[in-house]
Amino acid sequence: MVQDVVKELGYLTLGTRLKRLGERLQSQSQVLLDGAGFGLPASHFPVLAALDRLGPMSVGELAEAVGVAQPGVTRLLDKLESEGLVHSRQQAADRRVRTIALSRSGLQFVARAKSVVWPLIESAVADACAGPAAPLLAELAALEEALAAVPLDARAKRLRLTGGKHASA
Repeated sequence: MVQDVVKELGYLTLGTRLKRLGERLQSQSQVLLDGAGFGLPASHFPVLAALDRLGPMSVGELAEAVGVAQPGVTRLLDKLESEGLVHSRQQAADRRVRTIALSRSGLQFVARAKSVVWPLIESAVADACAGPAAPLLAELAALEEALAAVPLDARAKRLRLTGGKHASA
């Protein structure tokens, strides 16, 4: 068996490891989505969930809500609009800004996903996390907040100044 270098390098390759884990979760979620008759990529569902939960919003707000770069959200929205799941309107005050909302079909699609497959995916992921996912999710939230508050470059600079000693930031 080949050595898993990414796993063994620990914090050095944590981003790669989390990306790998995310890709695995998405591909395995896709199997469940396909099996339930949802012919849409798993990566599209966070945008649909955000629109369902938060209501109509601009592309920029939607990008912020799901934590994805605006160009990626724009491409994804074009696909969702061609599928008839969302619609967009230019704002009268600023024609550069589009407001995105779930269409009637999109509302029905999300309602079906919420009742048929989302609970199944959530339960399966929680099971993979060896029980309630709260500790893992809390740790991920803490990591996201820590990196938002003090990026890696600032941390590296501080560590150079303190001789590599860890300090809470």
